Amino acid sequence: MSGKSLEEVHESVQTQGKAKGFRKILAFLGPAYLISVGYMDPGNWATDIAGGSQFGYALIWVLLMSNIMALLLQSLSARLGIVTQRDLAQASRETYSKFINYILYFLAEIAIAACDLAEVLGMAIGLNLLFGIPLIDAVLFTVLDTFLLLFLINKGMRKMEAFIIALVAIIGFSFIFEMIFAQPEMGKVVAGLIPSLPGPAALYIAIGIIGATVMPHNLYLHSSLVQTRKFDRTKDGIKQALRYNFIDSTIALNLAFFVNAAILILAAATFHKAGMYEVAEIQDAHKFLEPLLGNKWAPILFAVALIAAGQSSTVTGTLAGQIIMEGYLNFRMKPWVRRIITRLIAIVPAVIVIYIFGESVTGKLLIFSQVVLSLQLGFAIIPLIHFVSDKSKMKGFHISTPTKIASWLIALIIVSLNAKLVYDEIKGWLDSAENPTLLWFTVVPLAFAFLFLLLYIVFQPFFAKPKVDIYNHSPHSLKLKFISAGVYSKKNIAVTVDFSNADESALNNAFALGGIEANYTLIHVVETVGAILYGDQVVDHETSVDEQLLLQYEKMLTDHGYKINTKLAFGEPGKGIPKIVNEGNFDVLVMGTHGHTGFKDLILGTTVDKVRHRINIPLFIVKN
Repeated sequence: MSGKSLEEVHESVQTQGKAKGFRKILAFLGPAYLISVGYMDPGNWATDIAGGSQFGYALIWVLLMSNIMALLLQSLSARLGIVTQRDLAQASRETYSKFINYILYFLAEIAIAACDLAEVLGMAIGLNLLFGIPLIDAVLFTVLDTFLLLFLINKGMRKMEAFIIALVAIIGFSFIFEMIFAQPEMGKVVAGLIPSLPGPAALYIAIGIIGATVMPHNLYLHSSLVQTRKFDRTKDGIKQALRYNFIDSTIALNLAFFVNAAILILAAATFHKAGMYEVAEIQDAHKFLEPLLGNKWAPILFAVALIAAGQSSTVTGTLAGQIIMEGYLNFRMKPWVRRIITRLIAIVPAVIVIYIFGESVTGKLLIFSQVVLSLQLGFAIIPLIHFVSDKSKMKGFHISTPTKIASWLIALIIVSLNAKLVYDEIKGWLDSAENPTLLWFTVVPLAFAFLFLLLYIVFQPFFAKPKVDIYNHSPHSLKLKFISAGVYSKKNIAVTVDFSNADESALNNAFALGGIEANYTLIHVVETVGAILYGDQVVDHETSVDEQLLLQYEKMLTDHGYKINTKLAFGEPGKGIPKIVNEGNFDVLVMGTHGHTGFKDLILGTTVDKVRHRINIPLFIVKN
């Protein structure tokens, strides 16, 4: 099982050998643009429209403050990935217990589903507004983009980044024209940068804006995407990568700030100015733009930007889902299967709610998705700050004391504001419920459980001993049970190992064939993108761990009297294993399987079929 984050594109973008200056910076630019779309996704639109229509330009400062917070947090996320070559989910897996990680994984999956729900609704509303497609049909139509991510990732990371940047450009240019049509009062725009709260209702909107702006999945995503760059891993090389990625984040997140501010300013210059203070639904905003601005292009550009925001966000949201699953569980699923599952989790509740309650509830669904995201936010921010503050993890690149103080202050502000948002929502449910007893025995205990978990992850790293991760790939900690050796006339046996439970059966059957006198060669394949691109020249954490595990196997089996050699292959197992076997003087190849067929093969893939057609010796298949 690969330990590389997004292994399909890991270190796939070359930065070494680039000229200095702008061309060097350009090689690093890209990951933050994929992050920026999360800060302008449809979930943000509702809060920005509500803030602008109710309070005019007064809450622009909240967007600016949110952007500064986001910039610091995203720079911490990038630092974690660049220095440790670990994404946030992987770092969590190596720090917390299995039980805690399962809970964190579950919460992160809920956040991804909530995020995807907002993106599905945003795209569906955009299609509905632009083409008149019924909302339920538009929601179902979003299934068709299921394979877009797979197509883009197969084209390479730079192509994917170019696609996302193109969508961001569409959003940006759409709102440049919207600003021209709306003609906002620039004096009031500047005055809106001065902190103020017009009333108690403004606090609620401000909390919503912050909660919708700083999103948990972006922290997981950024720590992984920065690892797509291959650079010199010296001290100077890491410093340079940190500097260029900060430039990347600054440019991209300021573009996101422009889009969010433009949405709020558009609402202020049209709805608030016309005395329409209650406009909060995206559909209402679209409907009133043309009569208020007197321009037929205003609603069209609004819908186009909404579709672009939904499409770009859904691509990055799915990437985040893959990172979270692989990071927390060390489990890979085929990208298209992961894509369908994530999309169905978002579509099914959306279709059911819209079918039962009508299209008027889409705004409430969007707000609900942001509340769910709020619950998850602290569980991403707090571990992140712990990790980048850890001197041993960060190898001398830990954050400074002032940055640490600023980070914890931001975490306190965000978690406190989001806790208030969640508290208000639960209080509202209790006040309006016909039978609040059910809520008192379900929702309220759940909220307290989240609170205790949050306190645990705040204080646990201060007292925990570092976990040793060498056995992370091997669920049985390399302790195999042996059966008595048999006799076999052939004496050179190759055995594939993947550090899973299948190894025990494969090795015991090999020993039964060859006995104590045979020569055994253990073959393992490193499957990272770096291994695919650079072969045995790759130098990364995954290869180092696999080499150590093979050495552990060799020592353990040698101590039992067996003659053991080891071989590492690099790239795809279906190609690497046959290459070693055909170049060696082996009599038989023994392969273990996980005992899955049919649907599980479709999800997890199979190596045996590929290998058996490419080798020129007998293949002994052991079903685990």
